[in-house]
Amino acid sequence: MLPTILIPLRRLPVIRSASLAFFLTLILGFQNAYSQGDLLITPRRVVFEGSVRSVDLNLANIGADTARYAISLVQIRMNEDGSFETISEPDPGQRFADRNLRYFPRSVTLGPNESQVVKVQLTRQNQLTEGEYRSHFYFRAVPAETPLGEVETVRDTSTISVVLKPIFGITIPVIIRVGQSTTRVTISDIAFSKNNNQPVLSMTLNRSGNMSVYGDIAIDHISPAGTVTRVGIANGVAVYTPNPKRIFSLRLSKTENIDLGSGKLRVSFSAPSDVKPQKYAESELILN
Repeated sequence: MLPTILIPLRRLPVIRSASLAFFLTLILGFQNAYSQGDLLITPRRVVFEGSVRSVDLNLANIGADTARYAISLVQIRMNEDGSFETISEPDPGQRFADRNLRYFPRSVTLGPNESQVVKVQLTRQNQLTEGEYRSHFYFRAVPAETPLGEVETVRDTSTISVVLKPIFGITIPVIIRVGQSTTRVTISDIAFSKNNNQPVLSMTLNRSGNMSVYGDIAIDHISPAGTVTRVGIANGVAVYTPNPKRIFSLRLSKTENIDLGSGKLRVSFSAPSDVKPQKYAESELILN
């Protein structure tokens, strides 16, 4: 029998941890619905706060083949550079949400163009103290098994052969918030540079308080004459607890008639457009 090697369907940001096998791919939010492979997930994140006690996750198979997905909860650490690692124990100041969540079903099988609702419920809320609790749902594609009686053909027994089966995973955050948020955000260390003639703006997002922050970054160029032009945008940028900061870089658009050697760049970090409008922080960089 030939050995089987599992590989990711698409190579995205790598998690530096072996606790999730097969190169688990993290997707933490850049669009209203997540899609990788043939799986589409809506919404992009789950948040329990206020009177919310249950949330429906909608899974849809947009591919041409039947697929099965196993659903579990995992724990993740965000590093200062925005990369992620799976962990088993919380960092100081971090609290996991999995003990206060119930969800069903635990696996789904979807035919082409079929959808399924996964119900997520908050439990034992009275046991929670003020603050934020976070875990991540992991949707793992389960490879189809070779039917009994079907044998792989080996033409040359003097060599080693392998069968490659693609596999992928998607994670989305699930957050429980208890009490009032004391979170504040500032933007510092803004720096403009060019990488292979591509303009890049780097910055540090500084977070303080008891909860994570999640939103969209917009960068506008303001000419000496006062003309405002959007030159960069990044949606779904998070700074998770307990991290006090995140270092972030964004390539700017090469817009015609924009002189990035004069004027200034204004950086805004705001709540996503699908929630209550709120500007978290704003800062400017004078260009010379």
